[in-house]
Amino acid sequence: MSIFKTKKSLLFLLFCFLFPSPLHAEELILKSFGHSKFLIEGGGHSILINPFKATGCAAGLNDSTIINSDFIIASSRLADEGYNPSNELMFVDPGTYKVNKLILNGIPIPHDRYEGRRYGMATVWSWNQGNSKIVHMGGAAGKISIKDQILISRPDILFISIGGGVKSYNGKEAALIVNMLKPQIVVPVHFLKDKKELQDCDFSSEDQFLDNVLDYQIKYVGDNFKLNPEKNKRKTIYIVK
Repeated sequence: MSIFKTKKSLLFLLFCFLFPSPLHAEELILKSFGHSKFLIEGGGHSILINPFKATGCAAGLNDSTIINSDFIIASSRLADEGYNPSNELMFVDPGTYKVNKLILNGIPIPHDRYEGRRYGMATVWSWNQGNSKIVHMGGAAGKISIKDQILISRPDILFISIGGGVKSYNGKEAALIVNMLKPQIVVPVHFLKDKKELQDCDFSSEDQFLDNVLDYQIKYVGDNFKLNPEKNKRKTIYIVK
């Protein structure tokens, strides 16, 4: 082999090392149980998010279904998003955690519009599952800092509260966050799915949010659906009905 060919091969190997090919996203299966409770399966993991007790805006929903998962991620220890009567492995406090090969990053964001003085801080979680970056903001209602924005920006999949009330973003606030973070896929949580009013629930419908987001197509799905950000040619909002 000539010196020229040897140098070309070395340069090619160096390029591959410094600029590796991006990993292809895997298909994820999402199961919604209402409110902000989801099971996400894929990438070798099964993660349960925000299990609730059937109270407040979660009243009337089934909180007794046995769900097998590797662990739980919760926005807080409030009953409507951190209900864990069986004391399963649950991550709720901000920080960085490693579970097998999966890294969880949690940062504190106010759970209300009063810098957390009413409902404390919620944990916003980000992690990589099936080669997709997922951010869960189901418990957030406060402003995010520039530092927070850098940490969680451009997720492949973003869960965000949109229904308003005392401890969730309303439609306009959530739309501002979405337009700031620029996710490929948005899965809204915490909103009324029909026109009837629930007692002790201050959520509104998804209408205000959809009126304020930019450049997203809307898909209405059932409570069991599949996602693959790599196959989404357009930015998409998935409304679970």
